[in-house]
Amino acid sequence: MQKLNRKNAGEPSTLPIKIVQFGEGNFLRAFVEYAFQTLNKKTGFNAGIAVVQPIDKGMVQMLNDQDGLYTLFTKGIKDGKEIEEKELITNIVKGIDPYKDFASYLDLAKEEELQFMVSNTTEAGIAYVETDTMHMTPPNSFPAKLTRLLYERFTYFDGAEEKGLTIIPCELINHNSDTLKQIILDYISLWNLSDDFKYWLLKSCSFHNTLVDRIVPGYPRDQIEDYNKQLDYLDNLIVSAETFFLWVIEGDELLRQKLPFHKTDLDVKIVEDMQPFRTRKVRILNGAHTAMVPFSLLYGNETVKETVDEDFTGPFIRSLVFEEIIPTLDMEQEELETFANAVFDRFRNPFVVHQLSSIALNSVSKFKVRVLPSLLEYVQRKGKLPMRTVFAFACLIRFYKGAYNGKQLPINDDREIVAEMLSIWQFDNVRNVAKQVLAKQSYWGKDLNTVQGLTDSVAKSLEMIEKYGIKEGFSKIG
Repeated sequence: MQKLNRKNAGEPSTLPIKIVQFGEGNFLRAFVEYAFQTLNKKTGFNAGIAVVQPIDKGMVQMLNDQDGLYTLFTKGIKDGKEIEEKELITNIVKGIDPYKDFASYLDLAKEEELQFMVSNTTEAGIAYVETDTMHMTPPNSFPAKLTRLLYERFTYFDGAEEKGLTIIPCELINHNSDTLKQIILDYISLWNLSDDFKYWLLKSCSFHNTLVDRIVPGYPRDQIEDYNKQLDYLDNLIVSAETFFLWVIEGDELLRQKLPFHKTDLDVKIVEDMQPFRTRKVRILNGAHTAMVPFSLLYGNETVKETVDEDFTGPFIRSLVFEEIIPTLDMEQEELETFANAVFDRFRNPFVVHQLSSIALNSVSKFKVRVLPSLLEYVQRKGKLPMRTVFAFACLIRFYKGAYNGKQLPINDDREIVAEMLSIWQFDNVRNVAKQVLAKQSYWGKDLNTVQGLTDSVAKSLEMIEKYGIKEGFSKIG
């Protein structure tokens, strides 16, 4: 079998570098490269990508060994139908390791057609490191490396306004671009860079907050033989991803002209404010995940797919989303329901085995951010409690007792929280347990005993769970 490279793949030519990308991991290769390759195919965008390795140890050499080529496999369910596709990704022009070749890294700043910067350096990547200096080769942090590159571009092109970059970070923090921009400004101050450069950064470069959403399992190690059988070349960088794709970017009409994704079938939304989309994702997708974990584990399921397919837990979670979460959100009903249906398609994806135990990490803090706002907003709007969300809350509390039906539960949280919950469960009376847990302002941000009827409802749910189990216990909540 031939090694994958441009000659063997019949892809001898490369594209002009229009994008510099910090990060070479699975997510970017299954998301950003895929998106821009689609844009190239559908609109003649003609954009090549230069990939920068953001940390000392990385995969750039593996990329260069294959001339930037690799195969993307997408699998999933869309509108109830299983979909499997594969595509050779060809738009990476070069990979650069700035730790070994800093000069080549700085040379990227001199690319005439460079227009965009994208990144995914993990949530910890957008960080200010005060010990980074202008003269390090390279600086440690991603924002410091980017500041150095931007300064090199500003200097090389003598501050030309048209040479500013469109900066689109994809790290999973809220206001990612705003945070990155402020750190760059902090480095300008720390390094005593010129006011002219600061003015160029603020006027000629644009920063865009984003929301990205796609599950990328990455290299399919356990099924690699099956994947290799589908190829007639040797690919060491196969990446697998779900079919679902969503990229929300804050921007204006000018950005729409620069990035004409509206001419493709990709779900890329360029909007003035991405926060409603972030709230939608956190409340529906993440909220459903968090609500289902203790509830479904106590019931006896092990995976997300089992949960949504099972005759009791499936309808329970679906009703929780459609009847108790969606009514608390302000976007168009049809758009919310379309997104929710896509979420359940993702939950049913037979190609992604999502263990409930693996998403049980930090369930208390996740519930506070992802589920509790829906509960409180429902009470505010409807004047009553959301029955299934409250029952899921009770399941969360029962989960932290540590064992159920003689089986240890996969609790994975801060040691102090685990110890406090076990201590509270020393009370014999479930009403006292409910009161003590709901009173924990350090968990919830407020004393939830002040929410009318919540203490009684949680206590009754706990009582029914202890007496009758999950399914029958819920049936007795009236």
